[in-house]
Amino acid sequence: MAYQKSTENNKAQCQICPRKCEPALNQSGYCYVRKNINGQIVLETYGFNTGLAIDPVEKKPMYQFYPGSKVLSFGTLGCNMGCLFCQNSSTTKVKAPINQCQTATPEQIVNTAKAYGCKCVAFTYNDPIVFFEYAIETAKLCRKAGIKTIAVTSGYMNPEPAKEFFEWMDGANIDLKAFDEDFYVKNCSAHLKPVLDTIQYAVNKTRCFVELTTMLIEGLNDQFVEKECEWILEHVGDSVPLHFSAFSPKYKFLNHPPTEFGTLEKAYNTAKKMGLKYVYTGNLTTPETSATYCKNCGKPIIKRDGYNLLEKNIADGKCTFCGTKVDGRF
Repeated sequence: MAYQKSTENNKAQCQICPRKCEPALNQSGYCYVRKNINGQIVLETYGFNTGLAIDPVEKKPMYQFYPGSKVLSFGTLGCNMGCLFCQNSSTTKVKAPINQCQTATPEQIVNTAKAYGCKCVAFTYNDPIVFFEYAIETAKLCRKAGIKTIAVTSGYMNPEPAKEFFEWMDGANIDLKAFDEDFYVKNCSAHLKPVLDTIQYAVNKTRCFVELTTMLIEGLNDQFVEKECEWILEHVGDSVPLHFSAFSPKYKFLNHPPTEFGTLEKAYNTAKKMGLKYVYTGNLTTPETSATYCKNCGKPIIKRDGYNLLEKNIADGKCTFCGTKVDGRF
Protein backbone atom coordinates (compact mmCIF):
# COMPACT_ATOMS: atom_id res chain seq x y z
CA MET A 1 0.00 0.00 0.00
CA ALA A 2 1.55 3.24 -1.18
CA TYR A 3 0.29 5.59 1.53
CA GLN A 4 2.59 4.58 4.35
CA LYS A 5 6.20 4.85 5.42
CA SER A 6 8.42 2.66 7.53
CA THR A 7 9.82 3.96 10.80
CA GLU A 8 12.11 2.60 13.50
CA ASN A 9 11.52 -0.59 15.50
CA ASN A 10 9.27 -2.22 12.85
CA LYS A 11 6.71 0.53 13.14
CA ALA A 12 4.86 1.77 10.06
CA GLN A 13 3.11 5.10 9.68
CA CYS A 14 -0.22 5.14 7.84
CA GLN A 15 -0.56 8.15 5.52
CA ILE A 16 -4.23 7.80 4.58
CA CYS A 17 -5.65 10.33 7.03
CA PRO A 18 -4.36 13.25 9.14
CA ARG A 19 -3.93 11.04 12.21
CA LYS A 20 -0.86 9.43 10.62
CA CYS A 21 -1.04 6.54 13.06
CA GLU A 22 2.22 4.73 13.73
CA PRO A 23 1.22 1.34 15.16
CA ALA A 24 3.84 -1.01 16.51
CA LEU A 25 4.20 -4.51 15.09
CA ASN A 26 0.87 -6.41 15.19
CA GLN A 27 -0.96 -3.33 16.47
CA SER A 28 -3.73 -1.36 14.74
CA GLY A 29 -4.22 2.36 14.23
CA TYR A 30 -7.03 4.55 15.53
CA CYS A 31 -9.53 3.10 13.05
CA TYR A 32 -8.68 -0.40 14.42
CA VAL A 33 -8.83 -2.05 10.96
CA ARG A 34 -5.50 -0.90 9.51
CA LYS A 35 -2.81 -3.01 11.16
CA ASN A 36 0.99 -3.21 11.18
CA ILE A 37 1.86 -6.66 9.86
CA ASN A 38 5.57 -7.28 9.30
CA GLY A 39 6.24 -3.55 9.08
CA GLN A 40 3.49 -2.88 6.52
CA ILE A 41 0.06 -1.32 7.06
CA VAL A 42 -2.52 -3.91 6.02
CA LEU A 43 -6.28 -3.47 5.71
CA GLU A 44 -7.73 -6.33 7.73
CA THR A 45 -11.28 -5.82 6.45
CA TYR A 46 -10.50 -6.16 2.73
CA GLY A 47 -13.25 -8.35 1.28
CA PHE A 48 -15.35 -8.23 4.45
CA ASN A 49 -18.53 -6.19 4.82
CA THR A 50 -21.42 -5.71 7.22
CA GLY A 51 -23.99 -6.57 4.57
CA LEU A 52 -25.17 -5.47 1.15
CA ALA A 53 -28.38 -3.46 0.84
CA ILE A 54 -30.29 -1.88 -2.02
CA ASP A 55 -31.30 1.72 -1.34
CA PRO A 56 -32.68 4.65 -3.29
CA VAL A 57 -29.84 7.01 -4.16
CA GLU A 58 -31.70 9.74 -2.25
CA LYS A 59 -30.96 7.89 1.01
CA LYS A 60 -27.20 8.49 0.76
CA PRO A 61 -28.25 11.40 0.52
CA MET A 62 -27.63 12.24 -3.14
CA TYR A 63 -30.50 14.25 -4.63
CA GLN A 64 -28.91 15.39 -7.88
CA PHE A 65 -26.99 12.26 -8.81
CA TYR A 66 -29.11 10.00 -11.01
CA PRO A 67 -32.25 10.73 -8.94
CA GLY A 68 -34.65 7.83 -8.53
CA SER A 69 -32.01 5.20 -9.23
CA LYS A 70 -31.16 2.13 -7.15
CA VAL A 71 -27.88 1.86 -5.27
CA LEU A 72 -26.10 -1.19 -3.88
CA SER A 73 -24.72 -0.02 -0.52
CA PHE A 74 -22.11 -1.58 1.71
CA GLY A 75 -19.60 -0.78 4.43
CA THR A 76 -17.15 -2.57 6.68
CA LEU A 77 -15.89 -2.00 10.23
CA GLY A 78 -13.96 0.82 11.86
CA CYS A 79 -13.68 4.58 11.44
CA ASN A 80 -10.97 7.22 11.59
CA MET A 81 -13.29 9.72 13.29
CA GLY A 82 -14.11 9.81 17.01
CA CYS A 83 -17.64 11.23 16.86
CA LEU A 84 -19.38 10.97 20.23
CA PHE A 85 -22.73 11.22 18.41
CA CYS A 86 -21.99 8.45 15.86
CA GLN A 87 -25.16 7.15 14.21
CA ASN A 88 -23.53 3.84 13.20
CA SER A 89 -21.53 3.01 16.33
CA SER A 90 -22.38 -0.70 16.25
CA THR A 91 -19.99 -1.14 13.31
CA THR A 92 -17.67 1.87 13.58
CA LYS A 93 -16.92 1.87 17.31
CA VAL A 94 -17.53 -1.69 18.52
CA LYS A 95 -14.54 -3.88 17.74
CA ALA A 96 -16.55 -6.76 16.37
CA PRO A 97 -14.63 -9.84 15.14
CA ILE A 98 -13.94 -9.46 11.44
CA ASN A 99 -14.81 -13.10 10.81
CA GLN A 100 -18.39 -12.34 11.82
CA CYS A 101 -18.76 -10.11 8.77
CA GLN A 102 -20.03 -11.23 5.40
CA THR A 103 -17.57 -11.61 2.56
CA ALA A 104 -17.74 -10.22 -0.95
CA THR A 105 -14.93 -9.62 -3.41
CA PRO A 106 -15.01 -6.49 -5.57
CA GLU A 107 -16.04 -8.74 -8.47
CA GLN A 108 -18.95 -10.15 -6.49
CA ILE A 109 -20.13 -6.67 -5.51
CA VAL A 110 -20.16 -5.55 -9.15
CA ASN A 111 -21.97 -8.71 -10.25
CA THR A 112 -24.58 -8.23 -7.51
CA ALA A 113 -25.17 -4.63 -8.57
CA LYS A 114 -25.65 -5.74 -12.17
CA ALA A 115 -27.97 -8.60 -11.19
CA TYR A 116 -30.29 -6.28 -9.27
CA GLY A 117 -30.25 -3.45 -11.78
CA CYS A 118 -28.41 -0.98 -9.56
CA LYS A 119 -27.15 2.15 -11.29
CA CYS A 120 -24.58 2.81 -8.55
CA VAL A 121 -22.52 1.21 -5.80
CA ALA A 122 -22.18 3.25 -2.60
CA PHE A 123 -19.39 2.96 -0.04
CA THR A 124 -21.22 3.93 3.12
CA TYR A 125 -22.30 2.93 6.67
CA ASN A 126 -18.69 3.43 7.73
CA ASP A 127 -16.17 5.72 6.08
CA PRO A 128 -14.56 4.33 2.90
CA ILE A 129 -11.41 6.20 3.82
CA VAL A 130 -10.57 3.39 6.25
CA PHE A 131 -11.26 0.65 3.68
CA PHE A 132 -9.48 2.63 0.98
CA GLU A 133 -8.04 -0.33 -0.98
CA TYR A 134 -11.29 -2.30 -0.94
CA ALA A 135 -13.25 0.74 -2.12
CA ILE A 136 -10.77 1.67 -4.86
CA GLU A 137 -10.55 -1.82 -6.34
CA THR A 138 -14.34 -2.11 -6.32
CA ALA A 139 -14.68 1.33 -7.91
CA LYS A 140 -12.26 0.41 -10.71
CA LEU A 141 -14.32 -2.65 -11.60
CA CYS A 142 -17.53 -0.62 -11.37
CA ARG A 143 -16.21 1.85 -13.91
CA LYS A 144 -15.35 -0.96 -16.33
CA ALA A 145 -18.88 -2.31 -15.91
CA GLY A 146 -20.55 1.08 -16.42
CA ILE A 147 -21.70 1.30 -12.80
CA LYS A 148 -21.37 4.64 -11.00
CA THR A 149 -19.77 4.93 -7.55
CA ILE A 150 -20.67 7.04 -4.52
CA ALA A 151 -18.51 7.71 -1.47
CA VAL A 152 -20.28 8.71 1.74
CA THR A 153 -17.41 10.14 3.74
CA SER A 154 -16.30 12.51 6.47
CA GLY A 155 -13.61 13.82 4.13
CA TYR A 156 -10.97 13.41 6.84
CA MET A 157 -8.10 12.34 4.62
CA ASN A 158 -4.71 13.50 3.42
CA PRO A 159 -4.23 15.29 0.07
CA GLU A 160 -2.26 12.58 -1.77
CA PRO A 161 -4.63 9.66 -1.16
CA ALA A 162 -7.53 12.04 -1.86
CA LYS A 163 -6.27 12.37 -5.44
CA GLU A 164 -6.52 8.65 -6.10
CA PHE A 165 -9.72 8.27 -4.10
CA PHE A 166 -11.72 10.91 -5.96
CA GLU A 167 -10.32 9.85 -9.31
CA TRP A 168 -12.43 6.69 -8.98
CA MET A 169 -15.52 8.18 -7.32
CA ASP A 170 -18.30 9.48 -9.57
CA GLY A 171 -20.25 11.03 -6.71
CA ALA A 172 -19.68 11.81 -3.05
CA ASN A 173 -21.59 13.06 -0.08
CA ILE A 174 -19.12 14.68 2.29
CA ASP A 175 -20.17 15.13 5.90
CA LEU A 176 -19.37 18.62 7.19
CA LYS A 177 -20.09 17.99 10.85
CA ALA A 178 -19.91 21.60 12.00
CA PHE A 179 -18.29 24.78 10.85
CA ASP A 180 -16.31 25.04 14.07
CA GLU A 181 -12.86 23.75 15.01
CA ASP A 182 -13.72 23.38 18.71
CA PHE A 183 -16.68 21.17 17.83
CA TYR A 184 -14.45 18.88 15.76
CA VAL A 185 -11.81 18.66 18.49
CA LYS A 186 -14.21 18.11 21.38
CA ASN A 187 -16.83 15.89 19.74
CA CYS A 188 -14.99 14.18 16.87
CA SER A 189 -11.36 14.02 18.06
CA ALA A 190 -10.48 15.58 14.71
CA HIS A 191 -9.92 18.92 12.98
CA LEU A 192 -11.97 21.01 10.59
CA LYS A 193 -9.34 22.17 8.09
CA PRO A 194 -8.56 18.77 6.49
CA VAL A 195 -12.28 18.32 5.82
CA LEU A 196 -12.55 21.75 4.18
CA ASP A 197 -9.44 20.99 2.11
CA THR A 198 -11.01 17.73 0.91
CA ILE A 199 -14.27 19.47 -0.02
CA GLN A 200 -12.45 22.16 -2.01
CA TYR A 201 -10.32 19.60 -3.80
CA ALA A 202 -13.22 17.28 -4.67
CA VAL A 203 -15.48 20.09 -5.91
CA ASN A 204 -12.93 22.28 -7.69
CA LYS A 205 -10.33 19.82 -8.98
CA THR A 206 -12.15 16.58 -9.84
CA ARG A 207 -15.05 15.31 -11.96
CA CYS A 208 -16.72 13.82 -8.89
CA PHE A 209 -20.15 15.33 -8.22
CA VAL A 210 -20.24 16.42 -4.58
CA GLU A 211 -23.12 17.01 -2.21
CA LEU A 212 -22.67 18.06 1.43
CA THR A 213 -24.48 17.07 4.61
CA THR A 214 -24.55 18.67 8.05
CA MET A 215 -26.35 16.83 10.82
CA LEU A 216 -27.63 19.49 13.20
CA ILE A 217 -27.41 18.91 16.96
CA GLU A 218 -29.36 21.59 18.78
CA GLY A 219 -27.20 23.86 20.89
CA LEU A 220 -23.93 22.39 19.60
CA ASN A 221 -23.54 23.10 15.89
CA ASP A 222 -26.76 24.73 14.67
CA GLN A 223 -25.41 28.21 15.46
CA PHE A 224 -22.69 27.87 12.80
CA VAL A 225 -24.96 27.50 9.75
CA GLU A 226 -24.44 31.06 8.54
CA LYS A 227 -20.64 30.75 8.75
CA GLU A 228 -20.82 27.43 6.92
CA CYS A 229 -22.87 28.90 4.10
CA GLU A 230 -20.50 31.86 3.79
CA TRP A 231 -17.57 29.47 3.39
CA ILE A 232 -19.42 27.31 0.85
CA LEU A 233 -20.33 30.34 -1.26
CA GLU A 234 -16.77 31.68 -1.21
CA HIS A 235 -14.83 28.46 -1.76
CA VAL A 236 -17.01 26.02 -3.74
CA GLY A 237 -19.86 28.14 -5.09
CA ASP A 238 -23.61 28.43 -4.79
CA SER A 239 -24.51 25.23 -6.67
CA VAL A 240 -23.15 22.49 -4.37
CA PRO A 241 -26.21 20.77 -2.83
CA LEU A 242 -26.40 21.08 0.95
CA HIS A 243 -28.45 18.72 3.15
CA PHE A 244 -29.41 19.37 6.74
CA SER A 245 -30.28 16.22 8.69
CA ALA A 246 -31.62 15.59 12.18
CA PHE A 247 -29.59 14.05 15.01
CA SER A 248 -30.97 11.02 16.84
CA PRO A 249 -29.61 10.15 20.31
CA LYS A 250 -26.92 7.51 19.77
CA TYR A 251 -23.63 6.27 21.17
CA LYS A 252 -22.36 8.73 23.83
CA PHE A 253 -25.01 11.37 23.15
CA LEU A 254 -27.94 9.34 24.45
CA ASN A 255 -29.03 12.13 26.79
CA HIS A 256 -29.02 14.81 24.12
CA PRO A 257 -32.49 15.56 22.66
CA PRO A 258 -33.27 14.65 19.06
CA THR A 259 -33.29 17.50 16.58
CA GLU A 260 -36.66 19.04 15.85
CA PHE A 261 -37.78 19.84 12.32
CA GLY A 262 -37.93 23.54 13.16
CA THR A 263 -34.14 23.56 13.57
CA LEU A 264 -33.67 22.04 10.12
CA GLU A 265 -36.20 24.41 8.62
CA LYS A 266 -34.43 27.43 10.11
CA ALA A 267 -31.09 26.26 8.65
CA TYR A 268 -32.79 25.56 5.30
CA ASN A 269 -34.24 29.07 5.16
CA THR A 270 -30.91 30.62 6.17
CA ALA A 271 -29.02 28.79 3.43
CA LYS A 272 -31.60 29.68 0.78
CA LYS A 273 -31.67 33.33 1.86
CA MET A 274 -27.86 33.50 1.67
CA GLY A 275 -27.92 32.33 -1.94
CA LEU A 276 -27.33 28.57 -2.00
CA LYS A 277 -29.29 27.19 -4.94
CA TYR A 278 -29.87 23.61 -3.80
CA VAL A 279 -30.77 23.09 -0.14
CA TYR A 280 -32.59 20.17 1.46
CA THR A 281 -33.74 18.79 4.77
CA GLY A 282 -33.24 15.06 5.09
CA ASN A 283 -34.55 12.57 7.60
CA LEU A 284 -37.13 15.13 8.79
CA THR A 285 -38.62 16.83 5.79
CA THR A 286 -41.56 18.26 3.86
CA PRO A 287 -42.31 18.20 0.12
CA GLU A 288 -41.16 21.82 -0.01
CA THR A 289 -37.80 21.25 1.71
CA SER A 290 -37.02 18.04 -0.20
CA ALA A 291 -37.75 19.40 -3.68
CA THR A 292 -35.10 20.50 -6.16
CA TYR A 293 -35.80 23.93 -7.62
CA CYS A 294 -34.43 25.39 -10.83
CA LYS A 295 -31.79 27.97 -9.95
CA ASN A 296 -33.04 30.23 -12.74
CA CYS A 297 -36.85 30.16 -12.79
CA GLY A 298 -37.35 28.76 -9.28
CA LYS A 299 -39.88 26.11 -10.30
CA PRO A 300 -39.73 22.61 -8.77
CA ILE A 301 -37.86 20.38 -11.19
CA ILE A 302 -37.81 17.34 -8.87
CA LYS A 303 -40.62 16.71 -6.40
CA ARG A 304 -40.14 14.20 -3.58
CA ASP A 305 -42.01 12.62 -0.73
CA GLY A 306 -39.20 11.74 1.64
CA TYR A 307 -36.80 9.62 -0.42
CA ASN A 308 -39.46 8.82 -3.02
CA LEU A 309 -39.34 10.60 -6.35
CA LEU A 310 -42.78 11.94 -7.35
CA GLU A 311 -42.10 14.10 -10.39
CA LYS A 312 -39.09 15.03 -12.52
CA ASN A 313 -39.16 18.04 -14.81
CA ILE A 314 -35.71 17.59 -16.32
CA ALA A 315 -34.90 16.68 -19.92
CA ASP A 316 -31.34 16.23 -21.17
CA GLY A 317 -30.11 17.66 -17.87
CA LYS A 318 -32.11 20.89 -18.32
CA CYS A 319 -35.13 22.40 -16.63
CA THR A 320 -38.18 21.70 -18.80
CA PHE A 321 -39.74 25.04 -17.78
CA CYS A 322 -36.93 27.40 -18.83
CA GLY A 323 -34.17 25.28 -20.35
CA THR A 324 -31.52 26.10 -17.72
CA LYS A 325 -28.89 23.41 -17.13
CA VAL A 326 -29.38 21.66 -13.80
CA ASP A 327 -26.27 20.94 -11.73
CA GLY A 328 -25.84 17.22 -11.20
CA ARG A 329 -25.79 13.93 -13.06
CA PHE A 330 -28.93 12.76 -14.84
